[in-house]
Amino acid sequence: MIALSCKFNDLKVNNVIHTKDHTTGYLFDPWAHLGPKRRKLMQESWAGLFRDHILLELPVHTLAPAFSADFSRPTKELYTVLGVLILQQMKDLSDKETMMQLAFNELWHYALDITTTSDDATYISSKTLWNMRKIIINKGLDGVLFEKITGVLAQVFDVDVSKQRLDSVHIRSNMRRLGSIRIFAETIHGFLINLRRQHKILYKRLSQDLKDKYVPKRSLECFSMVKPSESTKTMADLAADLYELLQNFSGNRSVTSMRSYQLMSRVLQEQCTVTESTDKAPATVAPKEAKKVPSDSLQNPSDPDASYDSHKGQGYQVQLMESYCDDDNKKVRQKTLNLITNVAVKTACESDANALMPAIESTKARGLAPKELLSDSLYGGEDNRQEAKTAGTEVISPTMGTPGGKGALLSDFTFSDVGAVISCPMGHTPLKTKYRGTRHTAVFSAAHCGACSLVARCPVKKGKQRYYLGYEDKARRIAQRRAWEGTDEFKDRYRWRAGVEASMSEYDRLTGVKHLRVRGMKAVRYCATLKAAGLNIFRATAVRKARNAFTGAYGNRIGAIFNLYSGLKELLCKYRLYIRHCNVICDICYPVHCKSAA
Repeated sequence: MIALSCKFNDLKVNNVIHTKDHTTGYLFDPWAHLGPKRRKLMQESWAGLFRDHILLELPVHTLAPAFSADFSRPTKELYTVLGVLILQQMKDLSDKETMMQLAFNELWHYALDITTTSDDATYISSKTLWNMRKIIINKGLDGVLFEKITGVLAQVFDVDVSKQRLDSVHIRSNMRRLGSIRIFAETIHGFLINLRRQHKILYKRLSQDLKDKYVPKRSLECFSMVKPSESTKTMADLAADLYELLQNFSGNRSVTSMRSYQLMSRVLQEQCTVTESTDKAPATVAPKEAKKVPSDSLQNPSDPDASYDSHKGQGYQVQLMESYCDDDNKKVRQKTLNLITNVAVKTACESDANALMPAIESTKARGLAPKELLSDSLYGGEDNRQEAKTAGTEVISPTMGTPGGKGALLSDFTFSDVGAVISCPMGHTPLKTKYRGTRHTAVFSAAHCGACSLVARCPVKKGKQRYYLGYEDKARRIAQRRAWEGTDEFKDRYRWRAGVEASMSEYDRLTGVKHLRVRGMKAVRYCATLKAAGLNIFRATAVRKARNAFTGAYGNRIGAIFNLYSGLKELLCKYRLYIRHCNVICDICYPVHCKSAA
């Protein structure tokens, strides 16, 4: 990029907020040393896409309130910081690896528009990374970054968001999977360690046996080797020790305000049954059966936000919604960007049914709402479908459950546009129909229904003089959906939902989202959101390369045809010149011979 003016690189707002001017061009190209071939490779990579379309859209102004304008050191260049944090999650790097990439990787320098090799421009400390990441997590700016990047890519690549698909993927934070015994032991251990640090006198008053049992880290390993036959007794002992500690310090506010004490109280409430003391018997505590422990119970004291899913285990879930191309032509799909339009992190125990409308509303607010949405049956409950329809989105998904009975079904009846029965499966029209609210009733002749071969397996009910069919609007819609699912039209439209499974695999394979380095809901949301933005960048790079290859190949063909045309034209001109030259010679030297030959 060459410009005719010099460039003022460094700008400082109030001598604190340090940013760089990335809009003004350079007088001399700082990347001229690469050569045309390496420069082309760099421009076609993700670094070129990031530099051209994303860098300038990073919301550096949102970080300004985090710094004091009166008393503070100048910040690190904010475009660089935000870009580094995005690339770190996109490439699934540790802090040390991120520092090395920024220091020595020329692709990163090109993407972040770093033109000098000074330490101030190419070095970032782990402390700065940690502080900036903490600011973004606490302020929830990860969502702002994702929305900015998604909006830019949708505009640059002219993404058609009318057709989208939605699914979830299970992820794990950096926590160990613990059983019930180890959860009790780790929680008590954490409380005693914190008590020793903050309240030494209270800690010394505890019995030595209790401290020897839970404080040494090596003693906790014994709880992992408990025999199945002894697990019930061990759980009872752990529950008793937990309850005793809670009771001993229940009147001390400084202790009850400790996070580790509150975790013990949570474990007692979720996994134990306490019988209050009476005049005749003291209070007792007993562990609950595994099936009675709630799915949102504490799974590990190191990550209190994680929950449990009976199908996928401990951790979190990420809800992803993406656009897709329903063209069978592979070349067309390669040049179409499947853009992740919405990402939301939930606890593992939350139902998918609760994720549909927030996703639609979020994309609608940003102008990326779908008109047609493919999803699993959990998302596509009838209530959800009607609510989405009101918002302008048609949800296409299979119905849950299976139809009962083997005879005539409600879907075999013919209905009008307002939901009234027009005819039965045998073609008989009802004598009359009536409705109240959402409840409809159709009345059929006893002569027709009594002689019908399907009456024993038909949903109509026999009355005193006639037969009656009663149904709700919701039941009718579900029946009609089940009938539609057997058609070729539904199968042809719904077959594109399977592509979201490949997206989930790509999401993990390229960004490592299923095994994170952090714990806690906020940190997990930060990583999953920026990794989704990184996946969008990877996809956009591939699409841009495919489009450029097509344009280049097309241009090469046009150029070849033009060169061929130019060559033929030049040859024709030479031929005409030669003929004229021959005619002149013939007229002068051999006029009779040439004329007779002609």
